[in-house]
Amino acid sequence: MRVLLHYAAGPGLAARLGALPDLSLTVVPEADERAFHAALPTAEVIWHVLRPLAAADIAAAPRLRLIQKIGVGVNTIDLDAARARGIAVCNLPGTNSRAVAELTLLLMLGALRRVAHMDAETRAGRGWAQPPALQDGLFELGGRTVGLVGYGAVPALLAPVLAAMGCRLLYTARAPKPEAEGHFRSLDALLAESDVVSLHIPETPETRSLIDGRAIARMKRGAVLVNTARGGLVEQGALTAALRSGHLAAAGLDVFAQEPADPRDPLFALPNVVVTPHIAWLTTGTFDRSFAIAAENVRRLSAGEPLLHRVA
Repeated sequence: MRVLLHYAAGPGLAARLGALPDLSLTVVPEADERAFHAALPTAEVIWHVLRPLAAADIAAAPRLRLIQKIGVGVNTIDLDAARARGIAVCNLPGTNSRAVAELTLLLMLGALRRVAHMDAETRAGRGWAQPPALQDGLFELGGRTVGLVGYGAVPALLAPVLAAMGCRLLYTARAPKPEAEGHFRSLDALLAESDVVSLHIPETPETRSLIDGRAIARMKRGAVLVNTARGGLVEQGALTAALRSGHLAAAGLDVFAQEPADPRDPLFALPNVVVTPHIAWLTTGTFDRSFAIAAENVRRLSAGEPLLHRVA
């Protein structure tokens, strides 16, 4: 079974991939479009990471039988094109949940304590000469109300940690969850009550720009927004305006409306923003869990057995 992984694998990951049994694996860096298109005609399975997989890519792979998302969100795959060809699409729920939960917590703390700003100022020799007004913008997470938008695997891991730190927890979901840590609220009520709002839902036509200017206006003045889900959930211009005006105190962002993000985006000039480049999921533990299941799905495909976590 010929498997194409479209991802720039470092030495350690390459070694672990080489240890996977019974795979004819071709690894092509995401930046190498020529090599990717050259490998498509013989690929039977694509292990897809971040670079969008369009209808034209799928059409160029006549032997393709499975698109395996290395991650959860399949919004970067043309599902209609896959369905039209009868190509299975699978994802890997839960494999990156711990990594995402940990970076979400890191971004909450980093935003509240202005870590990115303090790091840059200290490196420039200005760390010990901060204006006194900055003291009014440094906050603790404990004792604050944290609102979780969505309650899947990541919030389920994150919520007990936040509770142990002394946070009051709210969450919103399609329906109340008896096992959830915290109190159920509608989205509007959660936005109005929360000191920190953290997004944990997929991007769909219904959720795109969910956090727009009107939603941000409902949030408390001085609240913090954290997004490790999908950039399209947030109207980025409205977020930038709210951060610049002081309506929002800070933001911690791992995902953006456009990726790779434009370094000239006004958002990146703001001192009250902590950012990472869509790497909440990216740990060695995530890779080990993900590729073990992806390899099992290749085995199942070869054996004609039901695939794990099929979404299309």
